[in-house]
Amino acid sequence: MIYPSAKCTHRPPHGDALIPPHGGYRKLKSFQMAELCFDVTVRFCERYVDRRSRTHDQMVQAARSGTQNIVEGSAASGTSKRTEMKLTDTARFSLEELRRDYRDYLRQRGLKEWSYSESLRQELIDTRCESAEDVAAWVRETRARLGHNGRRPTYAEIAANAALVLIAVACSLLDRQLASLGKRFLEDVGFTERMYRMRSQHRGEQLP
Repeated sequence: MIYPSAKCTHRPPHGDALIPPHGGYRKLKSFQMAELCFDVTVRFCERYVDRRSRTHDQMVQAARSGTQNIVEGSAASGTSKRTEMKLTDTARFSLEELRRDYRDYLRQRGLKEWSYSESLRQELIDTRCESAEDVAAWVRETRARLGHNGRRPTYAEIAANAALVLIAVACSLLDRQLASLGKRFLEDVGFTERMYRMRSQHRGEQLP
C-alpha cells in the first residue's frame, strides 16, 4: 500500500479538482433497479423463452445494456457530462426496448398485460424486492392467491408483468437522473474550462 506524503496533493491550487469525484454508480437507485431488471430478465428468459431464439438474446442484451451504460456513464462523468448524459440516455432507450419485448411476449401469447390501475403493480413496488429471487417468490405467492374465481394467470404472465413494473420504475428513475444531469450540465464548469483555468492559475503562480 502506498501512503501519500505530507507534500503530496491530489488537488490543484485553490483546492479546485481537475477531475471531480465520479463513479459510485452502485449507489444510484437507477443502477440498482436496472440491475434488478437485468437479473429478472435472465431468469425469465431461462424459463420462458427458447434459448435458441433471437428474442432470448435480444432481451438479455437489452437488459445488460441498461446496466452497462449507466456504469460507463458514471465512469465518464468526471471528464464529460455530455458523455454521461448520452450513455444514461442509451441506458433508458435499452430498457424501453426491453419493455417492448415483454409486451410482445404477452401479446403474442394472448396473455394479459396489467393496466396502470392494476393494484398488483403498486403491491410489487411496495414489496421492494432486492433480487430476482425476491421477485420470483412474489410471483409464486401472487399466483397462489389469484384465479380462484375465474381465469388463473400463468407464472409467465405474472412474471412478465412484474418485469414490466420494474422496468417502468427504472425508466422513471433514469428520467429523473437525466433531468438532474441536464441541469448540472448547464450549471457546472466543463472539463475543458477547468483545465484552461487551472493552467492559467499555474502559469500565474510561476511568474517572478
